[in-house]
Amino acid sequence: MRRILSIDGGGIRGVFPASFLASLEDAIQDSVANYFDLIVGTSTGGIIALGLGLGYSAKQMLTFYEIYGPQIFAGSRLGRTVRHLFLTKYNADPLRRALQETFGDKRLGESLRRLIIPSSNLDTGEVHIWKTAHHPRFETDYRAKVVDIALATAAAPTYFPAHRLSSGTPLVDGGMWANNPVGVSVVEAVGVLEWPTDEILLLSLGCTSTPLNVKAIHWGWGYWGPKIVGVFMSTQSSAAVGTATHLLANRNNLIRICPSVGDRFALDLVTEIPSLKGLGASEARKETARLRPLFFTEPAEVFEPFHVL
Repeated sequence: MRRILSIDGGGIRGVFPASFLASLEDAIQDSVANYFDLIVGTSTGGIIALGLGLGYSAKQMLTFYEIYGPQIFAGSRLGRTVRHLFLTKYNADPLRRALQETFGDKRLGESLRRLIIPSSNLDTGEVHIWKTAHHPRFETDYRAKVVDIALATAAAPTYFPAHRLSSGTPLVDGGMWANNPVGVSVVEAVGVLEWPTDEILLLSLGCTSTPLNVKAIHWGWGYWGPKIVGVFMSTQSSAAVGTATHLLANRNNLIRICPSVGDRFALDLVTEIPSLKGLGASEARKETARLRPLFFTEPAEVFEPFHVL
């Protein structure tokens, strides 16, 4: 079987999947990355995916959030709100420093696993998907710096400025079109890697979810403005799961874990890091017995890229 790990975007709520995976590592006494043939992540999930691909443990990625999260999302609520009216809510420098201190000058070609990291090109309106050299056509991305990829996939509009590559290309958050990248992962597995649809197992991790609570009424922007992002994220995720299950020979081969927790956890609410960590550990405790025989019986085959540094 070919096993895929897909991780959603969600800002500081990335603590949840990081904690979930760290708890699984405690249970299996090994790095979870060793058991997946493909790892896909968007935004905060992209940062986790990059770390796992480079050989960092999920526990190390959890520590990344605990140490750097309060620095990345720093400032008073009033100050952030005022800034948000005219500029991005946060300066990207703390995020850049955190990533630089964590990943240094590592490049995508150093990944031990196949990776896919979505982002978006502001100039062209096209998707910009970072990929390891797991196909002969992928001749450039493997040379890209991991810090650049992480900054690009996590540049959520209004929260962080677009990340401009040395080439001049402005990139923003892959969550603009694939906040839940599970559909992207199966399309890659079937269409590019040509894995048989009956031999794919997929673990999809969200960053918690919030019920929409939207009424079908004829109100305008005053009503829809605060809710539109939630509607967009929910429907995109539903479409992604639908795409993935449609392509898989057995819809039961996709396991989606994304607890609904109300509106308690905001994208940048760092005071909830301990609760998100606890929720991840609690969910892993419930799911380990189900996931172990499916995903963690034997390591994935060694990844041999077509192009190397």
